[in-house]
Amino acid sequence: MIAKPERVFARDFEWRHLSRFADGVGRRPQLGVVSGRRRQGKTFLIEALARETGGFYFGATEATETESLSLFADALTEHAGAPAPFRFGSWDEAVRQLFATSAERHELVVIDEFPYLTKVSPALPSIIQREIDRAIATDAPVSLLLCGSAMSVMGGLLAGSAPLRGRASMELVVRPFDYRLAAGYWRITEPRLAVQTHAVVGGTPAYRRFVGDDTPQGPDDFDDWVRRTVLDPGTPLFREARYLLEEEAEVRDSALYHSVLAAVATGNGTRGGIAGYIGRKAADIGHHLNVLEDSGLLRREPDIFRSSRSVYHVCEPLITFHQVVMRPRWGLLESGRAAAVWKDARGRFRDQVLGPHFEELCRRFAQAEDVFGELPGDVGAGVITDPARREQIEVDVVVFAPAMPGEPRRIVSLGEAKWGKVMGQGHSARLRRARDLLAAKGYDVRDTVLACYSGAGFDDALRAEKDVRGIGLDELYG
Repeated sequence: MIAKPERVFARDFEWRHLSRFADGVGRRPQLGVVSGRRRQGKTFLIEALARETGGFYFGATEATETESLSLFADALTEHAGAPAPFRFGSWDEAVRQLFATSAERHELVVIDEFPYLTKVSPALPSIIQREIDRAIATDAPVSLLLCGSAMSVMGGLLAGSAPLRGRASMELVVRPFDYRLAAGYWRITEPRLAVQTHAVVGGTPAYRRFVGDDTPQGPDDFDDWVRRTVLDPGTPLFREARYLLEEEAEVRDSALYHSVLAAVATGNGTRGGIAGYIGRKAADIGHHLNVLEDSGLLRREPDIFRSSRSVYHVCEPLITFHQVVMRPRWGLLESGRAAAVWKDARGRFRDQVLGPHFEELCRRFAQAEDVFGELPGDVGAGVITDPARREQIEVDVVVFAPAMPGEPRRIVSLGEAKWGKVMGQGHSARLRRARDLLAAKGYDVRDTVLACYSGAGFDDALRAEKDVRGIGLDELYG
């Protein structure tokens, strides 16, 4: 395997697949697709791969078809050291020459930001498909990597009846860092500070560069760090959440999409709740929800007990922070009033950002096989109706065992998560009631572990309960 450059932090899984793809260069025809939301380090990875293997890298830009062809021709001429400059009148000519050069030189070819090219040249995937099929038929050793950040475009390259469906030997999605990795990347060792920071910038690597490697220097520095980074109009991070939406190819009326994101970020996660928040009918926002899902900005999660009921969540923490904290006071922030805005917004940040974010981290924690001693099946959240008490019990962390045909679904764990409250017997009592209601519905709860997840700790009475497991921040980041 090609050694991963020291400058690449983590990304061992991604590098292993890229290295395996590069190992096939010059041996067989192959196509790979690399995608992921912006700022995750895709370009950093594939440029490093091209550099390590001596391959050809072309980064597309927003341009007309004629200008893109000219830029591509110049880059290929320089890389190949051609005696005369290439000139292409169409992508048909350009792709033919690219494949011929790759096969002759046994080199990796990387085209980055591929959606910029397909936006003005929609036939390009079909042209590549034709040349890939010819390479397979003649066993020409062509190796092409297509990369891009527009998830709605990249996700469709290999889907359904798309021209390139069935041609790729690698499809790699570069995702944000896991919350533990993100803490290491930001050089944060204190778990409480790690959760707070992750609730703002998530696991996106580029954001540390956006603030000039300025990391919070301890719990007491968090408030000041927020004011001098994400709330400072002089930093690139200040406007980043707006750019994430506006860069998506399928987004037209950005104001309406921002309203949809604001609805979800402030706790209106159902389709009806979103529609009510923005003043539209539920049937009128289906397209907008689909676009945001395809773009990787929203995800839809079914209630783990009732698949017909779904709740939407914002995928990028920075967008949630922007919608809850920044957008309502945008004018004040642009005029340099960060201290006043943050003082006013800290309550909203705690309740609408930190609380739900902590619940999500707890669900991610519960997905590991060593947490409850076995490999989990589905992990999610759900609502249980208590008809006797005429109330609903929201269970924040539900862990199912893998489904077994003909057997009742076995629940490994039921958990409640509280960021800012010391948890006590009232919380464990709610979990016991939820367990009893689920048993009555036919679920297997004989070995269900009751778990309380807290960012503030547990009282003595809860600690004394032998059938309840308390999971704090140290274990979450252990």
